[in-house]
Amino acid sequence: MAEKFDNGLDWTVSILAFGIGAFHLLNVSGIIVLSTADIRIVHLMTMLAMLFLTRPTLKRLDGNLPDRLFSLVLVAASVASGIYLLSRWQDIAMSGGETEALDAWVGIVLLALVLEGARRGVGAALAIICLVFFTYPFYSAWLPGVLQGRGYSLTRMSEFLTTTSQGVYGIPLGVSSTYIILFAIFGAFLSEFGAGDFFFRLASRLTRNMRAAGAKTAVIFSALLGMISGSAAGNVAVTGTLTIPMMKREGYQSHQAGAIEAVVSTGGQIMPPVMGAAAFLMAEIVGTPYTQIMRAALVPALLFFASLFFVVHLQAARSGLKPMARPENDTEPVWMIIAKGGQFIIPFVTLIAMMLNGYSPFKASFVAILVLLAAHVIWTRQIDRNLFIRSARAIANGSKSVIPIAIACAAAGIIAGTLGITGLGSKISGLIISASGGIAIIALLLTMATAIILGMGLPTTAAYLILATVVAPALSKLGVPMLTAHMFVFFFGCVSTITPPVALASYVAAGIAGADINKVGWTAFFYGITSFILPYMFFFGPALMLDGTFPEIGLAAASGLLGTFCIATFVVGYLKTALPMGQRIVLAIAGLALLHQGIATDAAGLGLLALILFIGRIGVKTANREN
Repeated sequence: MAEKFDNGLDWTVSILAFGIGAFHLLNVSGIIVLSTADIRIVHLMTMLAMLFLTRPTLKRLDGNLPDRLFSLVLVAASVASGIYLLSRWQDIAMSGGETEALDAWVGIVLLALVLEGARRGVGAALAIICLVFFTYPFYSAWLPGVLQGRGYSLTRMSEFLTTTSQGVYGIPLGVSSTYIILFAIFGAFLSEFGAGDFFFRLASRLTRNMRAAGAKTAVIFSALLGMISGSAAGNVAVTGTLTIPMMKREGYQSHQAGAIEAVVSTGGQIMPPVMGAAAFLMAEIVGTPYTQIMRAALVPALLFFASLFFVVHLQAARSGLKPMARPENDTEPVWMIIAKGGQFIIPFVTLIAMMLNGYSPFKASFVAILVLLAAHVIWTRQIDRNLFIRSARAIANGSKSVIPIAIACAAAGIIAGTLGITGLGSKISGLIISASGGIAIIALLLTMATAIILGMGLPTTAAYLILATVVAPALSKLGVPMLTAHMFVFFFGCVSTITPPVALASYVAAGIAGADINKVGWTAFFYGITSFILPYMFFFGPALMLDGTFPEIGLAAASGLLGTFCIATFVVGYLKTALPMGQRIVLAIAGLALLHQGIATDAAGLGLLALILFIGRIGVKTANREN
């Protein structure tokens, strides 16, 4: 009986997932045309229903009949509240915001559902943070100093957060119901039709016969696949099962292999053209085209992966790892692999070309899906039942992957709405400005600490949403450009997944590698140290975000590459021979100087690097004479 119930739930969720995915595809295609409010309400209603059907109240209650019945009650409440708001939002809007008593009570139910959904789908941390912000108006009158507020009633908060576009149904959920779900479906199509296998073959072939080929394959593979998944932990789960055993066979220790995979998977979220879900949110919040976000992230992303290439190569050299023997049947040239994978390359080219030509990202992703299907038919010369089954499965899987993101976006709407109605956002910004004394670098340090603490245990999307509403405005008030401020918190929201003591990507990697969680977490932190430095350089060197003249950008990119090499050498402690701590510290200073934009700092960094290379050369000659 229980098995039949589970099968019924699986089918129900799959049908709902396909339905909501098809709903959004039909909407973006123009076949059905609905208002923004209709789309957001249907989106959240369906995502809540799927969440409560798939996640128990507590893990230990999974399969428990009373808990299942309780979850079904929550599903019914989600659907009922959604249908009610669908029937009411136009009347509320046309009356200038006039509401009824029932609207407030339905809103209270919806808020409770979102908070419970956040707890089940994302984690208790997000639910608690949202609850603290939501209840602020109820105790603000008794708080001291700047945090004191006038307060609002429960019904007023409920109405504001659920019947306007500044709360649950605000910008974050709007992004989830347009950009994110369509890109998730696009990624699911790529995965369903074999893009993962193609990317792995290409990455393996490009690194063949290299030292640390397995680790370098992981870097390239995770960069390519990360553009599809946009989730650090999810990326680790998919790519780690292939790359971590490969690295261990090469000779990397278990914790090293897990750490490398955790870091490169985290980097997938910052790699254009398809960055993580948070990047789409940034475009909407900052009010800039997504192509501008891609442009700003390009050089930092390339420097991030270059630093990992240096780390894995130097670590392999220090450990004495040799290139693995090439399999005798591995003779396929790169051009042939690329030709066979053309059905995946063409959709990517289409996606980028359309966005660069001014099309919206969700329209571009829809067309890219159609191009992918057309390319698959051309490559395979088949239109059969299996094509439709796989397409339906891709739509359902893509929609399912958005469930926690959609819930996080709705929960973040509670925070954003509370900050707006109470003015708490400006108060928090004032506290950061006051604590920093108006000095930008101190504010950046405080923001980094806040970002890492808030980001621990949260997915990047949820972490960024909180940071974008709570701390990014403070940086803007200190004169930090809006995009720079948001890129700063975005990066730290990403790297919080590899920052101990709570590092989600490292946890998943440790499980696959069979290594100690803390050892993997701290190793990943040190391997990814460049990603903690780069955000500061956005402020001190805007050319890294392609903001400047061509010579400035070229010089910043070149010196940045040398800087990441110096940082990687400091982390591993090896450059032809093991380096003493004093030389490693000098290399770290050289790396910081080279990453900092400016002729003087570049010259100083080059001078320090040349000094270390000279000392190393003398050391080698001395050792050769003694031998």
